[in-house]
Formats: sequence, structure tokens, C-alpha cells
Amino acid sequence: MQTKDIFELLKEKFDNEGDIIFHQEGNFIEIAPNILLEVCAFLYTNPTFYFDSLSCITGIDNHTFENRFSIYYQLYSIPKDIHLTLKVDTQEKIISLFSVWAAANWQEREIYDLLGIHFENHPDLRRILLPNDWKGYPLRKDYIEDEKYHGVTIRY
Repeated sequence: MQTKDIFELLKEKFDNEGDIIFHQEGNFIEIAPNILLEVCAFLYTNPTFYFDSLSCITGIDNHTFENRFSIYYQLYSIPKDIHLTLKVDTQEKIISLFSVWAAANWQEREIYDLLGIHFENHPDLRRILLPNDWKGYPLRKDYIEDEKYHGVTIRY
């Protein structure tokens, strides 16, 4: 099954005036944030696909666009051997996919820690890489580096 085939099925079931878009050049499907959880639950439970693995989540700071952040989800169906990439554009918050894939837990925490995107309904959203008292989110394009942390000089 190809990404275009999955897109056609998702569009038929969920699309409401542009909520789901197929990007042939990048071979991914763009999903509106308000239907992300429902679409992902469907992709996980539907026996046609059975996307049982959330391989990777990537957050990107677009900085100058209306929806500042893009989040890419890499899904894989082990029994069907199908790969799928989903993209969601958002501001600083989005629904957590932890209820669908437990693997989202630490990946969402990492994105929160480094980009400041808040994952709603996440069971334990706190910093995972940086100390709790770290100021800001270092992967944001507008992040201002502090040269000292608790008196220790940071060299880049």
C-alpha cells in the first residue's frame, strides 16, 4: 500500500475541506491538528494498515510562518511493512499521541524540552534532557544563548 492509497482512505473518512492534504513531492500526508488524534487512532486500529509503531517524532521551528511549528510523525506497520509520514502544523500546543502509542512519551517530552511545544494530555510533560531550571528552549530560532549556567561558562 502506498502513501497515496492511505491518503485516499483518510480523505474519504476524515476530510472536511482541506483537513488532509497529500504532498506527492515529499511523499507525506498533512493532517489538521484538530483531527490528529482521531486519524492516528484509526491508523493504529484499522487492520488494513495496523501502524503499530511510532518510530520517530520530529519538531521543526518554522519561525516566520503562521503556524510556527511543524511536527513530523514517522509511522511503521511491522506486519504489513508499510511506512508513513504524517505532518502537522501548529502553534505552541498539540494533542499528545501517548494514548495511541506509548513510544510518544519520551519523544514528546524531548520536543517540549527543546522547542517548548506543549503536548496536551501528556501524562508527564516535563524536561527530559535539560535541567528543570533551564531558561528557554534551545532549538527555537529566537533562542538567546546564555553564556553562563549557575556560574559555569558554557562554550559553544
